[in-house]
Amino acid sequence: MAVLRRIARPLLASSFVSGGLRTLRDPHAAASAAAPVLVPLAARTGPLTKDPVRLARLNGAVQLGAGTLLALGRSPRVCALALAASLLPTTLSGHAWRTAEDPDERRRARVQFTKDLSLLGGLLVAAADTHGKPSVAYRTRAAARSGKREALATARQATHAAQEVADSARHTLADASHSARSAAGSATAAARERLPIG
Repeated sequence: MAVLRRIARPLLASSFVSGGLRTLRDPHAAASAAAPVLVPLAARTGPLTKDPVRLARLNGAVQLGAGTLLALGRSPRVCALALAASLLPTTLSGHAWRTAEDPDERRRARVQFTKDLSLLGGLLVAAADTHGKPSVAYRTRAAARSGKREALATARQATHAAQEVADSARHTLADASHSARSAAGSATAAARERLPIG
């Protein structure tokens, strides 16, 4: 499976690396296509600029950087999520096949739209890939179960120790009571011997 990941990640990332380079070289083409989605999105997020060219450059830089890191296997889950987020604006605005009037253009846009959806699905699978290790949720549940078992075992040990202390105290009290009765009996016998009979 490790060999498959080493092959699949660069293949998945190649489209983003080349697209990111293309966008950084010519951000105006990408900006005009993505402006209907990027500008309203930037207006809602606040600190981002509202300039579509800068947003296109930022998107291209994210695609180039995250794509390169994904291809190298560095933080692949985070990179896959970043690429998925960067893919959404271009998918929604750049391939608006429903609004195309030319049938050939509509067909091309629909093919690109479905390719982007396929890439998005691949990125989501890559983001969920745990490298064969249990997921965080599974590890959390397992740790909780283990903690519960340990707590129950500790409670049982504490109950057993308390029972042993109680038994020991009862035996000590019984021994002390027996010793006190013996001492009282001896004292009574000694007192009777001293009394004059008459």
